[in-house]
Amino acid sequence: MPERPEIVCICAMRFVEEMRAANRDLTFAGVIVLAPGEAGEASEEITDEQKSLLDALHLRKIDLADRVLVANPGGYIGDSTSREIAYARATGKPVSFTDPGLLESR
Repeated sequence: MPERPEIVCICAMRFVEEMRAANRDLTFAGVIVLAPGEAGEASEEITDEQKSLLDALHLRKIDLADRVLVANPGGYIGDSTSREIAYARATGKPVSFTDPGLLESR
C-alpha cells in the first residue's frame, strides 16, 4: 500500500446503488472514498438551506480528493453533477465516469 492512499470523491447522488458499489470496490482497492451524504435517503425532505449546505460541503470533498469519479449509469448526468464536474475540472482534478460511453445531461 502506498504511503498515502489515493483519495477519490464520488459524485451523483441519484444513483445510490452504483455509488455504493463504486465505494465498496475502491475501498477494497485501498482508496479513501469521499461520497455525498445520505440525505437523499432521508424519509423527510431536506430544506433549500440544507441542500445548499450539502452542495457546498461536497465541493470541499472535491477539494480534498485526488480525482473525481462520477456514477452515471446509462450516461446520465444531472444539473448538480454537471456543476460538480465543472468545479473539479476548474480546480485541475481528473474526472472519470462509471459509464464513459455517451454522456447525456439532463
